[in-house]
Amino acid sequence: MRKSITKEELTQLQQQNIVVTIIDIRSPEEYEKQHIPSTINIPSEELQNKAGSFSNADKIICVCNHGRERSQQAAEMLYNSGFENTYYLRGGVAGWFVHENEQANNEISTGPSYSLAQLIKYFLKLGYSGFGGPVALVGYMHRDLVEQKKWITEEDYKEGLTLAQLAPGPLAAQLGIYIGFIHYRFIGATLVALAFVLPSFLMVVMLGIAYKMFNGLPWMQAVFYGVGAAVIGIIAMSSYKLTTKSIGKFNTESFKGKWILWLFFLIAVAITFIWQTEVLLLFIGAGLLYMFIKAPPQRSKTLSSVFLFSAIGFWDFDSKTLQEIAWFFTKAGAFVFGSGLAIIPFLHGAVTQYHWLNEQEFLDAVAVAMITPGPVVITVGFIGYLVAGFPGACVAAACTFLPCYLFTVIPAPYFKKYAKNKSIKAFVDGITAAVIGALMGAVVIIAINTFTQNHTVVIDVPSVLIAIATVFALLYVKKINEPKIIFIAAALGLLLKMVL
Repeated sequence: MRKSITKEELTQLQQQNIVVTIIDIRSPEEYEKQHIPSTINIPSEELQNKAGSFSNADKIICVCNHGRERSQQAAEMLYNSGFENTYYLRGGVAGWFVHENEQANNEISTGPSYSLAQLIKYFLKLGYSGFGGPVALVGYMHRDLVEQKKWITEEDYKEGLTLAQLAPGPLAAQLGIYIGFIHYRFIGATLVALAFVLPSFLMVVMLGIAYKMFNGLPWMQAVFYGVGAAVIGIIAMSSYKLTTKSIGKFNTESFKGKWILWLFFLIAVAITFIWQTEVLLLFIGAGLLYMFIKAPPQRSKTLSSVFLFSAIGFWDFDSKTLQEIAWFFTKAGAFVFGSGLAIIPFLHGAVTQYHWLNEQEFLDAVAVAMITPGPVVITVGFIGYLVAGFPGACVAAACTFLPCYLFTVIPAPYFKKYAKNKSIKAFVDGITAAVIGALMGAVVIIAINTFTQNHTVVIDVPSVLIAIATVFALLYVKKINEPKIIFIAAALGLLLKMVL
């Protein structure tokens, strides 16, 4: 008899973006009464005839009312027909919903074990002390809120992480917003978002003031010389990791099995490199095309000092530029999936499209985000400040994080029902492949502009070596993170400018 699979094991597979086909083999009447989201209803008597529509590489889960004879026999039949990755769901539909109802009843009776003020205090602390990027930040939340404080259940945490991965927006910020929503709904999500972003926003504004005041000083130029080169290595490594995690490893098996996603990836690399801009329609088109190829949606599931302030550019802006900033950063915030570094190909438009910054200033902005705690996407505040002072910083940050906030709180109440929808997952997979390709193309453009002296064919060897060393450090040195690398690169930049 075929092996069983538990609800927890099935959920874990889905969170790993593994293709899972869940077949409810009960009658249509039973299915309409109550069914697990994202299942396909194929009654057991029709299963043999429709088996040809499945892929041998898919994991197939058969479901009945209680996970007994019917689903076991269906799984055995499919296995004997050549579908080796076939299982039946232990406990069936009844076991699935009993667990959810018990959890909901427990939450209603006990209520949250923490106050909203405690949660806001936690995210304020994480916002001013949480170094390491999005992966580290989501790890801190799990360690502190799930394992130690036990404010959030493992199930709620996993659902929030899944939504943060599915919807556009910076990963850590979205997970924090979802955690705030769990028990305190919209007010909790809003206050947590402000608490998480505000400390790092204030830091980058202060750094923007210092940058405008002291940018002509040799020591600051030297610091950013080293840091800029290291940032190239960090971005390159990040794009590689994003590629292997979201699309697949660079091997023949992955190229064959996911050739459509790799095609989207390569097209985005080429378009970004040749046109030196990002085409939003490409991302949307990739998502829609992949969705209709892999999982076409069913109709029923659609969804004081005036002088000082002038010297530091604090209030240096015009209304037209603010409008351009608002539109530019809203688009960026609406098309960022996963790591905050994925926003870089969009933000590079500040150099290539609007010419607000030069290449070095853009790299310095990314470096600022690396050496400050909180979400990496907060680099938008620094860029906004350089372009239009404090109003520009505020508009850039608000417009970047607003889509992230809306894409979290709007679907959150319905997420349990639709999170596992295959069409939604396929749409996100297609967009993600194109976005990561654009990131890789942006890395190539930035590297060429950084490693050539005054945009000639002469290669700046020291900066190339710093970037390469950064990649090797991230690959082979344990327990080293981006802030440490940035500080080392800053010291190297000072040393090189003193010697050379």
